[in-house]
Amino acid sequence: MSFSRLDIATLASWLDESRAVTLVDIRDPMSFASGHLPGSTRLDNLNLGDFLDQADKAAALVVICYHGNSSQGAAGWLSSQGFAEVHSLDGGFTAWQAEYPDRVAS
Repeated sequence: MSFSRLDIATLASWLDESRAVTLVDIRDPMSFASGHLPGSTRLDNLNLGDFLDQADKAAALVVICYHGNSSQGAAGWLSSQGFAEVHSLDGGFTAWQAEYPDRVAS
């Protein structure tokens, strides 16, 4: 299994279209608390098992980190866990927040 890199404009259009997509954010708790994509779930080693048990593996999965680097490793690993479609968000949360400041939850 593998993943693809997803640009923020494509993700924005998917969200506008209400496409079935699961958003996971792998940043630290304080960064997530200060801002994240609406509807995203912070994913870490403590809740990973529950996430894998409960996630819809048929829905597109988008992994978000700070700049789009760490998310690639996580996306690769998650794709090996049976998710049908896994993406790493290019530019990460930093790029999303710069482009869509009105589409950030805290």
